[in-house]
Amino acid sequence: MNHIWSPWRMEYIENYEKEDGCIFCNAQAKADSAENLIAHRGKLAYVILNRYPYTSGHVMVAPFDHKPNLEELDPATRAEMMELTSLCMTVLRNVYNPQAFNMGANIGKAAGAGVLGHVHIHIVPRWAGDTNFMSITGETRVLPEALEVTYHRIMEGFQN
Repeated sequence: MNHIWSPWRMEYIENYEKEDGCIFCNAQAKADSAENLIAHRGKLAYVILNRYPYTSGHVMVAPFDHKPNLEELDPATRAEMMELTSLCMTVLRNVYNPQAFNMGANIGKAAGAGVLGHVHIHIVPRWAGDTNFMSITGETRVLPEALEVTYHRIMEGFQN
């Protein structure tokens, strides 16, 4: 494969080996660590870091059940997902002191879902100025810490 250098190339994404199956099902089958990025497990759902975060602290809440949308989940799972979403915001406030949050789900291809078969909720901490000229002109995001550091900070936040 012939590579041409470009300031818009994202090596860590392009060189990441795609795994077979569902990323959420695969992660939940592994022991919790910086490898699978699961920071907290509930009874019916869990919290996992986004491997390609928009900001440091970008986490997702996913059910253990492999379902494509919220309405196919039972009421107890939906309730736990919302409780975990709220808990995530508390933990992220304590760990990162964000000024705001984006929270939501992309359900279905037309809505921009990256994983079509396994519904999940994104929680993204935000700060004034966290989207600057780098993302606009350079199509690049700048994260102030490595994903492994974020994982350990958030995992400890759940333990406290």
